[in-house]
Amino acid sequence: MRLKLEISPDLAALMQAEISAGERAVTTAMREAGAGLKSAWRGQITGAGLGTRLGNSIRLATYPKGGESLNAAAMVWSNAPVIVGAHDAGPLIRSKEGFWLAIPTPAAGKSTRGGRITPGEWERRTGLRLRFVYRRRGSSLLVAEGRLNTKGRAVASRSKTGRGVVTAPVFLLVPQVRLPKRLDLARDAERAVDGVPGLIVAGWINSSRMTK
Repeated sequence: MRLKLEISPDLAALMQAEISAGERAVTTAMREAGAGLKSAWRGQITGAGLGTRLGNSIRLATYPKGGESLNAAAMVWSNAPVIVGAHDAGPLIRSKEGFWLAIPTPAAGKSTRGGRITPGEWERRTGLRLRFVYRRRGSSLLVAEGRLNTKGRAVASRSKTGRGVVTAPVFLLVPQVRLPKRLDLARDAERAVDGVPGLIVAGWINSSRMTK
């Protein structure tokens, strides 16, 4: 007598199908979580009034680049980490030289190189000298003798009689300033992490059903 044992369905094939379903579920979940976090961070940045350019500095990479894996991962980061991190942390900023921080007023205008104009650049551009004015209460000042143009910026006066010449506050001087905290990136990151298990389970169930 010869006995033949057959196991139906094929257990090895079932196990392999389940592993494949898990790989698809984990990979899809990490891609969805990463894309959601990238979108949430960009939304925070633009919603805080920091501009779409800074928002677009948020990038996403998923691994593996091709195919599926139970070890799939997603990484979200910023190409401008110093700027984004400062608005996320709200740090206390002090002068590198240990003296004053010069905060430009509207009379100072903007830097030709982008960002805030410095006292040195302002003097070179206008040909005017800044004068220090100490105030016991409130911020001390850097002022200049000149006139205000139609845009409210301090410029050299062409008057020979001194008519229209004013003493314009060009910079406020403060020992330190705290940057307002305008972002909470950790909040969105925690939400993304907390949502991953649910995404994996839902994706695994759906993928298993499709293979049956």
